[in-house]
Amino acid sequence: MRLSWSTWPELEARIKASPAVVIPIGSNEQHGPTGLLGTDWMCPEIIAHAAHAKGDLLVGPTFNVGMAQHHLGFPGSISLRPSTMIAALRDWSISLAGHGLTRIYFLNGHGGNVATIEAAFSEIYSEASWRGEKRGFALKLKNWWDLPGVAKLCEELYPKGHGSHATPSEIAVTQFAYPDAIKTANYAPEIAPTGPIREASDFRARYPDGRMGSHPALASPEGGRRIVETAVAGLIADVAAFANEPTP
Repeated sequence: MRLSWSTWPELEARIKASPAVVIPIGSNEQHGPTGLLGTDWMCPEIIAHAAHAKGDLLVGPTFNVGMAQHHLGFPGSISLRPSTMIAALRDWSISLAGHGLTRIYFLNGHGGNVATIEAAFSEIYSEASWRGEKRGFALKLKNWWDLPGVAKLCEELYPKGHGSHATPSEIAVTQFAYPDAIKTANYAPEIAPTGPIREASDFRARYPDGRMGSHPALASPEGGRRIVETAVAGLIADVAAFANEPTP
């Protein structure tokens, strides 16, 4: 069931059956010369929607702008300040939990979001802790590449040149879902350099075409299909375990 495509009576009935909702979360940022700007929100959305089609999942709207200040040297990249993102995540969570969705599962597609999401969780829980009360709902963060079996498959598909940004695995997922949007380029060098992540001007100087340690030409729609299928199985199982997690 997709929350945004449902009516409120349908959702009210659904909540009585399960308290869990999956929120795809990512970023809108550069992904090298051939990666779509929406790659980091598209990947978790693609996986979540595929899981919805196969299993009994409730999927909420995608949180599609994240913490990506280091990519602002490239046109099309959009970033929230960490403090802004924390406030937005708090409001999303409290809104959903107020209707009975007490297991809120964030399926993340951008490594740069992790610290901010975890800080948001701490901020949200602390409001109850300072009052000596129960929060009343639980939050979970899972990166799609950490779902069972995904990392192992990516190692098999891309033993060299996977890297950490504009990776062939994430680009393959978008190629599988959107074959009409596949882009090509001549990569020089084939495998991009790697190093630290700091401010936007430093990032652009270190990684001129936006890639980090990756060779996106290794991506293919078939590889993306295999990754999505593996991730879907892991997501369905992980959300079910979270939904049934006992509350003290």
